[in-house]
Amino acid sequence: MIPKNPVELLQQLIQIPSVNPDGNCGPAATGEGAMAAYLQEFLTALGAQVELHEVLTGRPNVVARFPSNSSGKPRLLFAPHTDTVGVSGMTIDPFGGTVQEGKIWGRGASDTKGSMAAMLWSIKECAAWIADLPYEIWFAGLMGEETGLLGSKALAARMQFDLVIAGEPTDLDVVHTTKGCVWATVRTSGRASHASTPEKGRNAIFAMADVLRCVRDEIAPSLRSLSHPVLGSPTISAGTIAGGSKINVVPDACECTLDMRTIPGQDVEPVFTRLRQLDPTLTIEFSQSPPLFTPPDHRVIEAMLQCGAKCVGAPWFCDGSSFAAQGMSAVAVGPGSIEQAHTKDEFLSVDDLEAGVKFFSALLRRLQIS
Repeated sequence: MIPKNPVELLQQLIQIPSVNPDGNCGPAATGEGAMAAYLQEFLTALGAQVELHEVLTGRPNVVARFPSNSSGKPRLLFAPHTDTVGVSGMTIDPFGGTVQEGKIWGRGASDTKGSMAAMLWSIKECAAWIADLPYEIWFAGLMGEETGLLGSKALAARMQFDLVIAGEPTDLDVVHTTKGCVWATVRTSGRASHASTPEKGRNAIFAMADVLRCVRDEIAPSLRSLSHPVLGSPTISAGTIAGGSKINVVPDACECTLDMRTIPGQDVEPVFTRLRQLDPTLTIEFSQSPPLFTPPDHRVIEAMLQCGAKCVGAPWFCDGSSFAAQGMSAVAVGPGSIEQAHTKDEFLSVDDLEAGVKFFSALLRRLQIS
């Protein structure tokens, strides 16, 4: 069914499950393939040239270029992500997309199908003259944002844009700087023995306890001595831990994961150096999403400020950092509040969605006359 308004569009987006399958996401983890197919059809109907760039099997980026009346224009990319987090523990139908109490309910309503619907509908409203803008307009539905920014990293390595607007619930403010993220898997090794003679073994869980004690009592306080004028201090947190096989066996292996949120200019290696000093058998594997900082004097950012937004920072990371790491300007903007992201009863208010459409349409019109 062709949506008649942005509310119907968001309902349809929510009704297409696109749970990121990485990690323990349960039977609803369908991936982004069906969402990509819907976007390809919708964008093609708007007159865009659409390609699917497969990043992982059955999980493509959707990349669309809208017509332009001349070549060589700077490229403006609207870039919400197509994946959502899991639905375990939700108290509403995660894929219902129902409208009640002035709100659209379901997984992704806030993060970030609401931004997607607002961006798409504003482009639809402006389609008649979008070719005449001083910017070439692009849209990308990016896979894999929730676990490692895989889609944005793939597209950023492949194409260049003058400015990327990542779709995230920012209350329509311009998030021009964010913390980065380091996800680390730490492993300690030991020697198994019977629990009745623990002195004959080496307890890997006890070794990990020393690591976590250092994280809590030494590293976390030391990070508070660093500060950014907008983002504040870096943080570190332990997320998961697993070790041992039976209660009566001294464990020979233990693993934990750490989440460190970083600030621009921060060197993370001293943290890992300190942890390695605790145990010569300790190993660390990590992936890093760098912090984001885009100066607010970019022409498009100035146009967004003229539409009523203000520049702010955020402690979370997003797809924008992948493009920034490749030398591109990037921000995050979208309707709704980050407080609703990942919640058990996720929603976006109809008023916020309509405000998002109005904002992005106003931005395109302002670029038209600038």
